[in-house]
This record gives sequence, C-alpha cells and structure tokens, in this order.
Amino acid sequence: MYPYLLSEFIVERREDRCIHCRVCERQCANGVHLYDAELERFFSVDKDCVGCQRCVNLCPTEALYVRPRLFDYRPNSSWTRDKIQNLKKQAATGGVVLTGSGNDKPYRIYWDHLVLNASQVTNPSIDPLREPMELQTFLGRKPDTLKIEFSAGKAKLASQLYPNVPVQIPLVFSAMSLGAISYPAFKSLAMAAKEAGVLFNTGEGGLPVEMRDEYADHAIVQCASGRFGVDADYLNSARIIEIKIGQGAKPGIGGHLPGEKVSDYIAQTRMIPRGTDALSPAPQHDIYSIEDLSMLIYALKEATNYTKPVSVKIAAVHNVAAIASGIVRAGADIVAIDGIRGGTGAAPLATRDNVGIPMELALAAVDKRLRDEGIRNKCSVMAAGGIRSSSDAIKAIALGADGVYIGTAALVAMGCTLCHKCYTGKCNWGICTQDPYLTKRLNPELTSRRLVNLLKSWSHEIQEMLGGLGVNAIESLRANREHLRGVGLEEWELNVLGVKGAGE
Repeated sequence: MYPYLLSEFIVERREDRCIHCRVCERQCANGVHLYDAELERFFSVDKDCVGCQRCVNLCPTEALYVRPRLFDYRPNSSWTRDKIQNLKKQAATGGVVLTGSGNDKPYRIYWDHLVLNASQVTNPSIDPLREPMELQTFLGRKPDTLKIEFSAGKAKLASQLYPNVPVQIPLVFSAMSLGAISYPAFKSLAMAAKEAGVLFNTGEGGLPVEMRDEYADHAIVQCASGRFGVDADYLNSARIIEIKIGQGAKPGIGGHLPGEKVSDYIAQTRMIPRGTDALSPAPQHDIYSIEDLSMLIYALKEATNYTKPVSVKIAAVHNVAAIASGIVRAGADIVAIDGIRGGTGAAPLATRDNVGIPMELALAAVDKRLRDEGIRNKCSVMAAGGIRSSSDAIKAIALGADGVYIGTAALVAMGCTLCHKCYTGKCNWGICTQDPYLTKRLNPELTSRRLVNLLKSWSHEIQEMLGGLGVNAIESLRANREHLRGVGLEEWELNVLGVKGAGE
C-alpha cells in the first residue's frame, strides 16, 4: 500500500563539479544515486535517503549536499511532521514503527545544566602534566572494613577481598552484540579495550571462540533472557559477567535480531540455526523476584568459581533506587543503570521515546538510596545512556558513578552519523550491518585506533578537569556533589540530583 510519505532529506548535486566518478552510487546501500548512461547524468531518489552523509564525505569534488527537508505540511504544534509521517507508515503497513540509536526528543539533558567547581587561592589546582593523577578504577564489591594484622614487623591484610576488576580509566564500552553490529565493529571495540586497558561488553550475542583467549581479560559477557551463546567456557572467558534485565532504549521489552542478519557465523556464535530470528523474551523467565535473581547471580558465581564480579544491568525507571537496593542485597557486585537516552540497534519508536527516565536522575537517586542504607560499598555503580563527552563522564562520577559506559559515542568515533536506521541492516558505514559488501568498509586496525584516540583524549580532559578541581584521584570525586552546581533547574530537580544551585 502506498504510504504517501514525504522524503526526509533532499539530495543536491552541483553539476559543474560532478565528474561522474560514480563513487556515490557505489557507496549508497539505499539506491539513492542512479546514473543514466545515455543521458550521462545522475538522478537522486530523495525518498530513499537516510541522511548518513557517506556520499557527501567521500565525494572527491564536494559536489553533493544532503540536507533535511524541514517541513512540507502546514505547521501545527500538536501534529508535527514526525507524528504525521509515523501515522501514515502505520496506516500503510499495520506494523510497529521501528527506530535505532537513542532517544532524540528534547527532554532536559541534565549534563548541560550542571557545572563543575574549580580551585582558587586557598585550594591550589593541580597540573596533571607535572603531578601524578590517578584515574584507575576498581569495579566490584568492596569490604565493609579492612583488617590488618602485623607479624614480625610486617603488615598483612586479613580481610576477605571480593573479586575486583581494575580499569585504567573509568570508561567502558557499552553492550553492543555481534549481529546487531558487524564483526569488524565488534572486534574494533575489543582491540581498543585491550590496548587502552579498559573493558568492552559483548552484549547478548555471545563472544566468538577465536576471540576468547586474546580478549578474555577485557571482556564483559552478558547473560540475557535469550541466553544466546551462553555456556561455561563463555562465562569463564571474561572478567565480568552481566545479567541483562533491562535496556534504557526499550525498558520492559525484549530484543529481536531479524533472521536475515543471522549468518552462519552469527548463528554459530549465538548457538541458534542460521536464518532464524533471534528473539529475546521481555522477562528472564527464571526471574520473577529478587530471590530468583539472587539464585542466578550465585549460579553464575558458582560456575566461575567465585572469581568474577557479577553485574546486573537495569533500565532507569521510576522506582530504580529501590530496585537497585534489592539487586545489591541479592548479591550483585555491580549495578549498571541505562537511561532513557541509551542507544539500540532496533526498538519500537513509541517505547524508545516515552519509557524510562533520564540517567542523571536515576544515578543520583540510586547512589543516595544505597548510601542511606549503608550498602554503597557493596557494589560499583555504572552509568549508561547518553554519555557524549568527557565532561558528561566526570559529572556522572561526581553524581555517584564508579564508571560510565559509552556506546553511541564509540559508534560515532567509528564513523556513525546517527541516521537512526540501524534496524534496516543497510549501514553505509559498515557498523550496523551483516552485508559483506558493507562490513568490509570497516578496518578494525584503523577503527580501533580511532577508539583508542577517543579514550586517550577523554582521559586527558578528565585529568585536566580533576586538576582544576584540586583533586588528584578519581576516587576523591566519586559522589562528591559539592563539586557540582545546577544552572536553570527547578527546585525538585536539584533535590533529586542532590546538588545546590549555582551561587550557593
């Protein structure tokens, strides 16, 4: 049925610059650029353009421009263009409107309303180029107290220590599964994590057997509702095991990897038949209470001989603080909170844009609840969903996070331009696709270098900001809200965040 949809973008070509090299035609997986050999000219199919800017970037003569088609319907504050377009899609297909990436709605981004302190006069700043600056972070449960025994003039630690995983900087690559992203993209994350001394998260798609020996020390493996690729060897080929309960982009619903993305290699890694849809149930069907969750946590610890921390990932929802408290009491060593701006390869548009709460509010509420109950030391807290820069990361740590997950930022570093069409499998940058013609555009050797450069840049900026605060260790900033002030926020927002207004 014809959907009567207007094109989202307009493709403009400067004929005086175009040399008919046909690079744009070869680079576009959506068939936007069509060359007529008889007329010796190009035609553009605007309605198929997703605005990925691949053709614009690679045009050798800069002859192409792709710009949004701003508005063609009569302006209406209630019936916006997006609302009309989506309604027409549903009327034509009878299906759910899908999208990719993270929430792009104008909800308040609290990072942009929080400002950091700086040292002046009485508390001198620190120059990170000349003085030591500690960014290393340990992820896992910490003991209540440390008991030290002295024997023959030597000190010995007598307290029981839980398994902790050190990361050189408090930045970890978010869960992005093989299948949702391409093998070159997946391997790029692993290579960068190894070189930078951090971690990458396999997501729910398993970890290829040939990568386990080399990257096990830098992998977080997921145990999600579909249990794809989960066996004893998989669990033991990691530093941390993560139980995925929820995801910020689609809280309360499961996952779906279309069968056309399940190649022989993906099928082998996920332990499912080739070409079948990989469906993750909305709930984990053996978890219906905190007690059930506790059984799975300790089953995973038992399977790995109690040598690996177990993390539980949840979406940021209305009662997230109480949920996090129950998770810690169930035995989890790490709680990962994924906010409403978290990314995804595919999700219903209605869910992505309307379910959940901002991670900043959830993070502050969880940290306060755990401290009030005296159990904050029993877990590390990871913040995810909308970390765009080093300043966002350091503000998250000041609100109470031990470390942050970065997902969309990592994809952008690889080349992603946030066209929100990840679910189509036609990613022109070779990231969210399994098409061999497209995936070969991504060279892990080069892409991993871009990721390492990103982490290196952020770590330098974090050191500079810590130095400006007069703080020489990231541990000293954690949950130190006195270093934050709010600008342009309502009183209730300041109360939830636990920060004062600027000038106080």
